Amino acid sequence: MCGRYSFAEVDELIEERFGVRVRTAIYKARYNCAPGQELPVISNEKREELVFFRWGLIPFWAKDPSIGNKLINARAETITAKPSFKNAFRSRRCLVPAGSFFEWAKDGEKTPFRILMKDEKPFAMAGIWDRWTSPDGEIVHTFSILTTSPNELMKQIHDRMPVIFERADEQRWLSPLPEPELLSLLKPYPEEKMKAYRISRLVNSPKNDTAEILNPLS
Repeated sequence: MCGRYSFAEVDELIEERFGVRVRTAIYKARYNCAPGQELPVISNEKREELVFFRWGLIPFWAKDPSIGNKLINARAETITAKPSFKNAFRSRRCLVPAGSFFEWAKDGEKTPFRILMKDEKPFAMAGIWDRWTSPDGEIVHTFSILTTSPNELMKQIHDRMPVIFERADEQRWLSPLPEPELLSLLKPYPEEKMKAYRISRLVNSPKNDTAEILNPLS
């Protein structure tokens, strides 16, 4: 599962790293991104711009939008079979940019960890999105983050991890490729390119959205 992450990069770095336009009036650094929030993604419909979708996918056919609370993640292994995800996988994919993500170890104490690249540069997680229309006509864009089996680093912390792309594969994910080729991208990221460290339980509450939660636990 991936239920929390950070994306607190400056506008210029985002534009340089992902090749997108950042609307500075909307974008702000988020140190503790949580489900239900409007967060930046790069969709296959607007590759040149950072857009803001709500985390927690509401399928276009849903009667009740609260289903999004349960659909923050989609398992890569079953994405083509699940009714909630299969249509979005085929035609509505996105990149979810991040600086790190957080996971809680299954160690009896649920110790929180911050996981990031060794070079501490931002990366892109695999996402799918959908467009839901409310009974009163409001259009709501939502997304879900894809997860896969853990690499050797993540196995020490949790039994799932988000799908993270090599840079060369990011634009492929947004392209209209055959299904087998898309599925081949959904694999664990190389552990030798990542690192992890314990952090404070401040991260447990989404209300704590400050750089302090990124600090290693002393």
